[in-house]
Amino acid sequence: MIRIGFDIGGTFTDLVLHDPEGGRLIVHKLPTTPDDLNRAVMDGLDALLDAAGCAVGKVELVLHATTVATNAILERRGSRTALLTTRGFRDVVLIGRQKRYNTFDMYLDKPAPLTKRRYIYEIDERVGFDGAVIAPLDPGSVDAAIDRLLAADVESVAVAFMHAYANPAHERAVAARLGERAPRLSVTLSSDVSPKFREYERISTTLANAYVRPIVDRYLDGLKRLLEARGIAAELYVMQSNGGLVSPDLARDYPVRIVESGPAAGVLMCASVGRAEGFAHVLTLDMGGTTAKLGAIDDGEPVIAPTFEVDSKHFRKFSGLPLNVAAVELLEIGNGGGSVATTDMGVIRVGPRSAGAEPGPICYGKGGKAPTVTDANLTLGYINPGYFNGGAMTLELEAARGGIAREIADPLRIDVGMAAWGIHAVANSNMETAMRVISVERGRDPRRYVLVAFGGAGPLHAARLARSLGIPKVVVPHGAGVGSAIGLLDADSRIDVSMTRIQPLASDADAPVAAIFADLEARAWRELRRLGTDAAPRWTRRAYLRHAGQGFEINVRLPDGPIGQGYARACLERFFDAYQRSYGYRDGDAKVEGVDWQLEATLGGPGGIDLAASTATRRTARPRAASSRACYFPEATGWIDCRVVDRDALAPGERVAGPAIIEERESTTVVLPGDVASLSERGHLVIAIGSPGRP
Repeated sequence: MIRIGFDIGGTFTDLVLHDPEGGRLIVHKLPTTPDDLNRAVMDGLDALLDAAGCAVGKVELVLHATTVATNAILERRGSRTALLTTRGFRDVVLIGRQKRYNTFDMYLDKPAPLTKRRYIYEIDERVGFDGAVIAPLDPGSVDAAIDRLLAADVESVAVAFMHAYANPAHERAVAARLGERAPRLSVTLSSDVSPKFREYERISTTLANAYVRPIVDRYLDGLKRLLEARGIAAELYVMQSNGGLVSPDLARDYPVRIVESGPAAGVLMCASVGRAEGFAHVLTLDMGGTTAKLGAIDDGEPVIAPTFEVDSKHFRKFSGLPLNVAAVELLEIGNGGGSVATTDMGVIRVGPRSAGAEPGPICYGKGGKAPTVTDANLTLGYINPGYFNGGAMTLELEAARGGIAREIADPLRIDVGMAAWGIHAVANSNMETAMRVISVERGRDPRRYVLVAFGGAGPLHAARLARSLGIPKVVVPHGAGVGSAIGLLDADSRIDVSMTRIQPLASDADAPVAAIFADLEARAWRELRRLGTDAAPRWTRRAYLRHAGQGFEINVRLPDGPIGQGYARACLERFFDAYQRSYGYRDGDAKVEGVDWQLEATLGGPGGIDLAASTATRRTARPRAASSRACYFPEATGWIDCRVVDRDALAPGERVAGPAIIEERESTTVVLPGDVASLSERGHLVIAIGSPGRP
């Protein structure tokens, strides 16, 4: 089965073709086309198929990770969206939570809501927390709201009533009325997207889904038509934030589930690489052209969070828009190769503004005027101007130096080399701060982890980041520059369903727990059938449990197998164990209750890839001879004549002592003085950090 995966990033679009019969893994990278994202995809597909000598009819599966939903939210370019909510709760989504992410900041930035107050309409109705109807739905208020939203020319409608997770009847009645009077409108119900309590988070999730739904629908329709026009009739699957693949139909209905699509695929690749190399605990660094994404893998599996925030400020919890969507745990910052460097009161700052794909960094020669991290790395000698993206792009070194001199060096009265080093060092510092959040602040000791670095810029910065955190090894995977696209090939189809049910969890609660999961399983099957399969999935149960009276819960993996006598007691023991691990305290006699219940349904995919075989195939290409160039290493004596090695020329077990630059077509790895890099049998570059930690 020939499979193609492609990931559209803010600066580059990455594509990969896997041919299992020939053991080939062919990759292609090209600049993203912001005015029409699919143009870069089609150009890349043509180049990829031509390089593989593969007819379009042989492609059987197309896998896609996209930032369409993410960018629509971040840039506030979604559809005009109305919100229908219970009378008296019009301002919930505008007020948010009382919790301030920075208590002492008098000029606190809050994320802008996805709709304006004038598009929020109140409906006369009320349902209690137990699902009982307190006030019946008033049809007159529904019709009045529809009249107003039609006059406002909205494109999408979010319906989120109080306690609709306990009784969705009123939401469904409103959806039916909207279907009668305004069939062209896209309608999202909170009881479908996020049947959970906590009104602000539920309304925020529902509104986000409605906000991006028309855009994602048009995008996927356009992509499908273009693929068919190219003669590619293969099945198309889209990556979700939870690391699972779904059909385009499900992605259209629940686009909020694909907000972290591309980064999730990259973490899957890191988990696969970690398992192959025997590392169970992994920190991940995905540094592309626009952002850096940092994640974690514990015990060989990516960490899945039940919720996440988008458009957060300064890495702070409660600073972004909350989404009740299962997602691979990630922290994303505006710190990519295209991040713009500026000066502020005599200090160099990097990001979050990015030069993007158009015009891009100064060295791209497309009209960029602002110096970026890529311009700095080129100036420091880390990037080969004649071999960027495998020679597909030639970088303008003197233009980069001139831009850094004009914008950074001259205002600070330092030379260009020191200004470039300052940009590089500040970018590292930004990522170090974020990595400490994802590791130390979340109970992970970085000294027990390895760092898997990928993306076009990740391997350039990984070794210094590892040193600052005491991480003993860095792994740069085969095909690191297109890591997220490769991760798509390792993904399974997966559906997550959840609900809120406040259920006391005593030893006699077997029957209520069984009823909850029977309901969830029925919902999961409805979505699984939309994937076009009746195959039995692998079920995974989770619950968010707490001691009765507590305000928040912990995520507990529940036992597999039939739910019979003694199941609730086994769940209790799992909770007590998890609570003790987190808080060092265990009270086996205290009352426990479940709040949110989650069921994961996973269908095995077509299988991963043999990177060792594909690496051997790639090494059959004619490698470039070793060379040298001037690079800046403050760990040594500053500017030195540094050895440059072609990664494709390395044999398994061959060692490269730093300082050295290891180049490949899609990325470049910096090996610091005192570090030693070697190629593993599986084709991954493993760097032993010689002096981890600061002195």
